[in-house]
Amino acid sequence: MKKVAVLLVEDEYDFGFILKQYLEMYEFNVHWYQNPMQALDDFTAVNQCDIAILDVMLPEMDGFTLAKKLQKKTDFPFLFLTAKNQQIDRILGLKLGADDYISKPCDPEELILRIKNILNRKGYKSVNDEILIGNYIFKPKQLILQHSDTDYQLTEREVSLLLLLTQYNNQVVTREIILQHVWKNTDYFTGRSMDVFISRLRKYFQNDDRIKIQSIRGVGFHVVFPVD
Repeated sequence: MKKVAVLLVEDEYDFGFILKQYLEMYEFNVHWYQNPMQALDDFTAVNQCDIAILDVMLPEMDGFTLAKKLQKKTDFPFLFLTAKNQQIDRILGLKLGADDYISKPCDPEELILRIKNILNRKGYKSVNDEILIGNYIFKPKQLILQHSDTDYQLTEREVSLLLLLTQYNNQVVTREIILQHVWKNTDYFTGRSMDVFISRLRKYFQNDDRIKIQSIRGVGFHVVFPVD
């Protein structure tokens, strides 16, 4: 059975470490970040998670701002975790559509129950479990691209790249955006590596000629992913 993937953003090391360990004891797969910018930059982790736990008081941006940015990338449920207990925080969280709100220090068992209740309410089915691309089925959480009776086992970087491309269907995505999101590097040699990965994806999709990842010289790629 597939583990539930949790995006945990908590800057306090001791508390974050304990919480991560406790969640893993209950068979959750935890992606923990102390810095919200790191969480936003990890495109693969964000798109593979089923629920987010966000501390409100974070460096560089607060949890509310982080939630707004995450909502532009995905629609998984999330709850706020904070040392503050003022009513204004709860109101802000609810306005952002938070599925729950819990104050620190919290009882880990209570947090586990709240997570399970949220997932039960949501039916625990992420929109990213399966993505249709032409006559292929992309299963990012399993690192699989499926066509007919053939399963292509993808690498994590191939999954990250393909997830990004699905966000630009019928649009142009620049080379810089791909390099920044997938490789975190924009130098010449990294660019050549990206071209190799693009070629691999094209080979995977050779059984459906409607699928296009067209090079636009000096700009990037025009992506056409039919969704029938």
